[in-house]
Amino acid sequence: MFRSLLVSAAQQRPQAPGPGGTPREQPPGGPAPDALEAQFSCPICLEVYHRAVRVAGCGHTFCGECLQPCLQVPSPLCPLCRMPFDPKKVEKASNVEKQLSSYKAPCRGCSKKVTLAKMRSHVSSCTKVQEQMANCPKFAPVVPTSQPIPSNIPNRSTFVCPYCGARNLDQQELVKHCMENHRNDPNKVVCPVCSAMPWGDPSYKSANFLQHLLHRHKFSYDTFVDYNIDEEAALQAALALSLSEN
Repeated sequence: MFRSLLVSAAQQRPQAPGPGGTPREQPPGGPAPDALEAQFSCPICLEVYHRAVRVAGCGHTFCGECLQPCLQVPSPLCPLCRMPFDPKKVEKASNVEKQLSSYKAPCRGCSKKVTLAKMRSHVSSCTKVQEQMANCPKFAPVVPTSQPIPSNIPNRSTFVCPYCGARNLDQQELVKHCMENHRNDPNKVVCPVCSAMPWGDPSYKSANFLQHLLHRHKFSYDTFVDYNIDEEAALQAALALSLSEN
């Protein structure tokens, strides 16, 4: 149902703005207001476009922020059609921005007619929409489970900067953060990435932590390491050491 709505909306071409450039509504017989909003919605976040950009080649349009993760990889693919594209040929969708300022649609909560360009900010402050969201059913597992949820799993996804305590940095962000903010810091610190690993020593301080980051942590351990095997090996090594001491 929703897909057919999007398809029918995409087949309709918006009319030109009214006299003086004032926003105009769809003429009778045109797409329904909700279909009009769907026509100008980003296929990633499903919200009205914000700072819309267009991918050269396939011509698909996205919010600028939504497309950013695709631009961080060496060979980006369009999130919608998977066609390879040149990140240098992503351009601002100026015509879409003009159309967002030219058409009105009703708020899904209070039904007030709002230009599409202002729909995001209106929805975020609309009390009716907030009430609808509060009344949405909460997520629950399809099949109940009695299995306990582990609470002592080490966090190997994000790390804390050992210099300033900045939190929630993934491996690449940690390298970038330290190079930009602590390049001249002479303190010896413990590598948070190494100390989180089964073989890591939480008390070992690197003599040159920045060089250590650049040489050891340009890649992600998740790609190359089987943690279960490493933990088993670490336990066996500890057991062997204990037996030898006895």
